[in-house]
Amino acid sequence: MNKILSAIQTNDERFWKRLTIGLLALIALLSLAQPAVAHHPFAGEAPNNWWEGFLSGLGHPVIGFDHLAFVIASGLVAANTKRGWMIPLGFVMAAIAGTGLHLQGVNLPLLEVMIAASVIAMGGFLVLFQSHNVVGESNHNNQAESFSYSLLIALGSAIAGIFHGYAYGEAVVGAEMTPLVAYLAGFTLIQLGIALGSYKLAQTLLAQVSTPSVPLTRLIGCGIMGMGVVFVTSVI
Repeated sequence: MNKILSAIQTNDERFWKRLTIGLLALIALLSLAQPAVAHHPFAGEAPNNWWEGFLSGLGHPVIGFDHLAFVIASGLVAANTKRGWMIPLGFVMAAIAGTGLHLQGVNLPLLEVMIAASVIAMGGFLVLFQSHNVVGESNHNNQAESFSYSLLIALGSAIAGIFHGYAYGEAVVGAEMTPLVAYLAGFTLIQLGIALGSYKLAQTLLAQVSTPSVPLTRLIGCGIMGMGVVFVTSVI
């Protein structure tokens, strides 16, 4: 770990070449996989009890790379905005609603494309809009601008959450109320935990080692956008 931090801080050219090759290899590997939209941690069977429902809820957002990439990105974006907690919270609350829509038999068009597009969009926010990070500044106009920016992203995140949550709903079609509630609790907790971890990572490690010449958050955003592109091309 110390070697990695040293390479980042000294802007080691060999390190960045290896990192770039690694990212390209990862994207190539992901391009061979089928899009992760309807994941079933229990081999396609609906959970039968509270414990199975909870474990299924914990697993679904993690085994789906598209969902995981979006949640990680939402935490990173939140760390660079005023009142950024609205972004992952809006996503998770909307995901619950999206699951409800699926269970009610509502049809959402272009589900896979919309999920992949949301990953691209959130990665794009990381790449393009780092200048809105005004945490700690006292200028009223900057704070108002940042709040509006956060509100806009939170709204977009909530819209994305409906589609992600709709995909989550596939795993609990036909489940009884107890495992269903446990499933909702599981995917809510795991997503908030991942987003919070990304948030703290961005505020500590990434903030310490990022420089204008090596903007790590933007590099991560590029990687997330690349994953989104892979997901889109695999479903079109």
